[in-house]
This record gives sequence, structure tokens and C-alpha cells, in this order.
Amino acid sequence: MEDPRRRQREDPRLTVGEARPDPDPRPPVALYLHVPFCVSLCPYCDFVVVAGAAARGPAARIGAFLEALRAELGLRADALDARFGGPSSGSRPALASVYFGGGTPSLLPAGDVARLLSMVGARFGLARDAEVTLEANPGVDERGDAGALAGAGVNRLSLGAQSMDEALLRRLGRRHAPADVAAAVGEARAGGIGSVSVDLLYDVPGQSLEAWDATLRDALALGVDHVSAYALTLDDPDAEGLTGPLGDHLPTRAGARRWRAAAVREQDEDVAAAQYRLAVKRLGAAGYRGYEISNWAGPGHESRHNLAYWRRLPHEAVGPGAHAFDGAVRRWNAARLDGYLAALSGSPPVLPPGGSESLDAAGAAAEAAILGLRLDRGLALAEASGPDSPLAPHLDWALGAGLLEAFDGPDGGPRLRLTTDGRLLSNELFARLV
Repeated sequence: MEDPRRRQREDPRLTVGEARPDPDPRPPVALYLHVPFCVSLCPYCDFVVVAGAAARGPAARIGAFLEALRAELGLRADALDARFGGPSSGSRPALASVYFGGGTPSLLPAGDVARLLSMVGARFGLARDAEVTLEANPGVDERGDAGALAGAGVNRLSLGAQSMDEALLRRLGRRHAPADVAAAVGEARAGGIGSVSVDLLYDVPGQSLEAWDATLRDALALGVDHVSAYALTLDDPDAEGLTGPLGDHLPTRAGARRWRAAAVREQDEDVAAAQYRLAVKRLGAAGYRGYEISNWAGPGHESRHNLAYWRRLPHEAVGPGAHAFDGAVRRWNAARLDGYLAALSGSPPVLPPGGSESLDAAGAAAEAAILGLRLDRGLALAEASGPDSPLAPHLDWALGAGLLEAFDGPDGGPRLRLTTDGRLLSNELFARLV
């Protein structure tokens, strides 16, 4: 019998039409705030993170960072006011989503989160039913006070569980134990957080199919609303040229580089594929909708913020390494905290260093196709078909190879979506589309 939870109507707040393939500057509908502090650094992590004394103790830099973050919020809001009018002008939508990412944003006192959200509401506008997500580590000394965070305005918590296997957690450099994940979920429920998500990693060296199955079962037993399952990806941002003074990544530490080199040798593509297939099976059977390649949600718990990214909706972003998009230009802040603080603590403060990239029509169309295919609702065939479409030959190839399937959308129009094999080999298709 079909699970009735699979038959829900799509949340209208998530129904925003197709990803727009034309470069078209628009005001943001979402805001990302990057909080770069962690108690310790995990060897696989490529996010913009500073750790140790900068995060805690007498030399902590969180206070200076919060002052700089508020300054950047003000400057970005001033620019939007000048370009599109103020949030009460009627020409700018109120934000539908705010996301505190990191790093470990749960290290911030709830009072500071509340003050930031108050400023966001005043300067950007914040919808009454906006999704407000905060990432948290599950450790007892890192997850924060769920009740206080809910009182500050947080209504969605994203927990970096990564695994429910204690040995694998140690290998990944995580500080928490499986019991901490369960405790964090329980505290979030008791504190009034309405939506709880967990991040899990597969393709971890030493992780058997049976161990991954146990992690999935243990995570599902917690009754969470959303699961993100990511393959452990060990890129080299230094080799990719992303760690220079204006780059959006920090240089990789020597110890982390050695850990990654050893880990890559132990990864197995066949095991990773079997683990992904198992996640599709287990999560689907439990009633979670696989609405994106790596994301499964219970009814109404899809991440509205991440859907804004996948649907190419304009979003603002602040903090070191943060990325913004106005529909035509992608902009990023440089990752280095010293440069960020120096720019924004001046008198007067100025915007931090960074870079930008403008998209032409062809690039925007390819990006819209790639992002659309990441979602289970797929891509409208009309968006990519036709004799003049440069994407059509690649989509025809993917259909013939069994990586794509055609189906009728809710409006009866033909659409394309990735099969499970297509999701596993999506990078090959996406590379052809670029």
C-alpha cells in the first residue's frame, strides 16, 4: 500500500515556477549568514572555518565578527534599497528564508541570533512564515539552547550528525557521539523547533554497507523531518585556485591534506553507489520524498532555503566566503577572516574583498538545466528541447543511456528527471551541459 505521506500536495511556498534561464537582476528572496567558527577542524571539511582560540576563550573573535556582520548587513541592505527600493516599498519581497550556516552557528548566544534577525527584519523584510534555519553540531557543548534559539526566531535546525557510528565519527574528527545526536533532536523538539534535519555522510573510508544501513536506521528512529545524505567529497581547493587572497576557500592544512590523501585511496565507487541506492530505498520506504539528489523530506519539510538555490532564485549572503546571486551576477566574499574584519571595522566600514561572475544567456540556461535536474520535479522539456537548443543533444544522450526519464508534470506537460542511475552519474551529464 502506498504510504499516505507520499501523496501530499506540494507546499505552495515551494512552488515558484521554473528556474529562470535568463540573466535578470532581481531582489533577494533568501539570505545566508556564514558564521565561520568551530571548536575544532574536521580533516575532510572544505567550508570556511576558523577554530580553536578564535572560537572560544579570552582570544575569541566572535564579538568582533558579529560587529562586522552587522556592518555588512547594513551595507548590503543600503545597496538593495538604492537598487530596488526599501523593504516596505512594495517593489521588494520580504525574505522567505534566512539560513545561519557555518562553521557552527550554534556557538552564537541566542540573544545575538535574535538581534541579527531583528536587524534582518528591519532592513530586508522578513515574511511572517519565513523559514529560519540554524546549523548546529550535536555535541553537548556546541548545540546551544534549543528553546532559546526557538524564542529568537529559529524554526528549523540542521544537525551535523554525519554518522551514527562512534568509530566512524572518531575517524572523521567529530567531537560528538551518537547519543548526542539523539539528545540534540530531543532538545530541539522540547524547545519548540518545528523542523529538524540531520546531515549524514556515506562513502566514508571503513564504512561498510551494513554500517551505513545501521546509521540510516538509527537516524530514522529519531523521527527527524529531513535527511541530507552526502557522499564524502575530498576536493583540493588549493589545486583549483580557490584559496588565494580573494578566493572563497581557505588553504588546506598539511594534516588535513595527508588525511584526505589516505582517505581517497580507501574510497570505493561501487560501495558508494550501493550505499546511495540503499539510502533511496530506506528513506523512500519510511515516507521521505527524495526531492533533490541528496535530500529527503517529510511532508512540508523541504528546505525552502536550498530550494531557492536550486531554482536560481536571487539570494543575498553575508560573512566570509558567502555567495550571493541576483539573477544575473554571482558574487562572493573572500574567505579570510582578517580581511573581512579589517574592511568592516573601519570608519566608515566598507564592503569586504571578494569577487563576482556575470552569466550570459547560454551559461544561465545550462545552469538552470543542471539545477532543475537536481530536483525530483525535473526540467520542463520545453526549457531544453528544440532544434536550436545546445542542450538537446546531451539530454537525448542521457535519455538513451537511461540516466533521464520522461514523465508528465502536474500540469500535464512533459518533463525530464534523473533516474537513480542518473543521480549516481549526474556529474557526467552536468559536465556535458556546461
